[in-house]
Amino acid sequence: MRLVIASDHAGRRLKKAVYAYLKEQGHDVRDLGVPDEVERADYPDYAAQVAEAVTAGGCELGILVCGTGTGMALAANRVRGARAANCTDEFLARMARAHNNANILALGERTLGEGLALAIVEAFLNTPFEGGRHQDRLNKF
Repeated sequence: MRLVIASDHAGRRLKKAVYAYLKEQGHDVRDLGVPDEVERADYPDYAAQVAEAVTAGGCELGILVCGTGTGMALAANRVRGARAANCTDEFLARMARAHNNANILALGERTLGEGLALAIVEAFLNTPFEGGRHQDRLNKF
């Protein structure tokens, strides 16, 4: 799967762990940053880059990491066609994909441990969209 990932300064460590996990799983992952030498980064900039990469069709899904995941999700959803979900457990990740066809997962480094974050990523990537009545609802966006 072709994926894109990015973080701000508050999500850098978790993003690195998720990136390594995705590469181990054999995914083609494009890392848009944040660079290690950056002390402060504004999450809307990175959220927009990931959302644009996903909505343009260059990547199938995106993953964003900041302190809580909330800022990244809000900023990504400003891009037309982006459906970013801030997920704090596996159930939310599965439902975001199955019912909402979310194409971007937002995670919070300050709110999740690495093990749980990786389980959320796995659930998000491995859950297909159910379509049907859920597509009817998405058509109203």
